[in-house]
Amino acid sequence: MSEVPEKAVAPDEAGLAKVARRRAFVGRRGSGAGLPPLRLGVWLPPLIALAAVATAWEIYARSHPFVLPTIGDIWETLRDNPHLYWVNFLTTLREVAVGGGIGIGAAFLLAVLMVELPIFESALMPLMIVLMVTPIVAIAPALVIAFGFGTTPKYLVTAIIVFYPMLVNSLAGLRDVDDAVLAVFATLHANRWEVFRRLRVPSSLPFVFAGLRIALPLAVVGATVAEFAAAGQQAGLGALIQVAASQANLAVIWASIVLLCLLGLALVTALAVIRKQVLFWDNAARTGATS
Repeated sequence: MSEVPEKAVAPDEAGLAKVARRRAFVGRRGSGAGLPPLRLGVWLPPLIALAAVATAWEIYARSHPFVLPTIGDIWETLRDNPHLYWVNFLTTLREVAVGGGIGIGAAFLLAVLMVELPIFESALMPLMIVLMVTPIVAIAPALVIAFGFGTTPKYLVTAIIVFYPMLVNSLAGLRDVDDAVLAVFATLHANRWEVFRRLRVPSSLPFVFAGLRIALPLAVVGATVAEFAAAGQQAGLGALIQVAASQANLAVIWASIVLLCLLGLALVTALAVIRKQVLFWDNAARTGATS
């Protein structure tokens, strides 16, 4: 007699638990899941720090006009010359997108090759380390001589800067595979492509996004350095800074720097939003581990 109520109650409890899990899953996937809540305690400290830095900047700039421009001067040059900054901003953005995309894509493909064929890692990794420790400013003039005074050297400099950190993170991610799961795939007679597509790539995504978080700001740095070092087309925010520096125009220099900072911040923010949507399962696992 005591078993009948247990059998009657158990399905309801299991059903409620299943509905709760489903709602939690849908809640994470939809309705802006993973986005940081707009809480005063989260946003107030950085706003206060930003206001403090801006106040200190303004005080110092007013007492040292030949060292720093005032915030008003920076805003004025941005307002009075929107076309100039917009054209150069788009040039730098194109260099970041093309050069950074080439470097990131090549790094991931080489990481796949090294994981599948370890002989390539033994042969190429020392060369990658040599490339990493070589000052990129020293390479840029040689690239200009080899590829001309167009945009190609700038794309290559940007690609070289982002290549190594993306390669290392991709290698770590593709190898971060649970041996037990790999044994299950072997038991099921999965081929290399199936193991790569269904196991290695999903397992590598957190590492890939970590690499992108490093590579994207470096791409902005690489494009700017390329515009400094690779002579030729006087276009891009880096070239604008160089020209303004020769004219001692502090307002234009710092306005260009502000735009570069905003570009890097926009890329990192967009990446964080994409990561939270793509890796919702990883975010849930971290939340469960810390709770």
